[in-house]
Amino acid sequence: MTNISHLFTPYRLGRFELKNRLVMAPMTRSRASAEGNVPSPLAPDYYAQRASAGLLITEATQVSPQGVGYIRTPGMHSPEQVAGWRKVTDAVHAAGSLIFAQLWHVGRVSHPDFHDGRLPVAPSAIGYGGFAFTFQGRKPTVTPRALETEELPGVVEQFRSAAQNALEAGFDGVELHGSNGYLLDQFLRDSSNQRTDAYGGSIENRARFPLEVTRAVASVWGAERVGYRLSPQPYAYGGMWDSTPADTFSYMARELSRLGLGYLHVTEHVSGKEVPSPEQRITPLLRKAFHGTFIVNGSYDAQAGEAALSRGEADLVAYGVPFLANPDLPERFRQQAVLNPPDTSTFFTGEEKGYTDYPALH
Repeated sequence: MTNISHLFTPYRLGRFELKNRLVMAPMTRSRASAEGNVPSPLAPDYYAQRASAGLLITEATQVSPQGVGYIRTPGMHSPEQVAGWRKVTDAVHAAGSLIFAQLWHVGRVSHPDFHDGRLPVAPSAIGYGGFAFTFQGRKPTVTPRALETEELPGVVEQFRSAAQNALEAGFDGVELHGSNGYLLDQFLRDSSNQRTDAYGGSIENRARFPLEVTRAVASVWGAERVGYRLSPQPYAYGGMWDSTPADTFSYMARELSRLGLGYLHVTEHVSGKEVPSPEQRITPLLRKAFHGTFIVNGSYDAQAGEAALSRGEADLVAYGVPFLANPDLPERFRQQAVLNPPDTSTFFTGEEKGYTDYPALH
């Protein structure tokens, strides 16, 4: 039997004692209510079923109506949404685990259909040529509107307010979605940020807005209960790239470390893209730059996760699709049991089918 003991050792994350090193990664499931983007009535069961993880991170959750870019994704900006999330956090806590909310603004990865005909917003008026899935079907995205400098404090406030709502909903902390081509990532990378004010140009300027958001959220939670997710691939979802990714992401990791954040969550693999070769990996640089808890994510299985922990490459390992299809993933890893195959046709549709009906071992 392969030794995977590191995955099952407890871990101290700030004030919290995690029962193991497995993290349930954030995964969009598109099952929130069509009206109001309130978490699904099935969401408490979905998350509680997976509470054998040491830490759960919610699906991406928009901080405001301006941050919406997909149908039926939950928000954290209305009383009804907060009440829906309270049921989730209560269920996870009753099942014996911890849960952080991932806060999200999609920026340009949106469509006017979500904004009463208004353009989505972004650092610069640069589109990415993708598609949006609206209630009227699949539509090409449009060129976004560049945010004015004087608008940026208001967007920071959207994140701060959502962080406050997450506190009221009973979460244990929050994670900022700074990866995968969404708004914070759009500001950081030079392909999507061509501003000429204090928020564009140099790496320091491009990082300014994400760091302002981070400080605002930390003012609500305390830095030790805030995480940040980065995707440091040279190319990423949403038409993203950066001319100097090692320098850009190392700078961001150092600054987040200086703020005393609870963890840095690094995803190395985007669906449809090849896993980076060893010489292409930026993650080891970020591990050196960030002095807090380090979470890796990207097509890991039990053995690869164990190896990353045993070599000191990470403190925790996040699993996405394996947790989606296997609510009892830690126990399956422990027993080296066969994993349920994921039903890709139900990733973003199906209500309970492909959501709460995956079988457990017992």
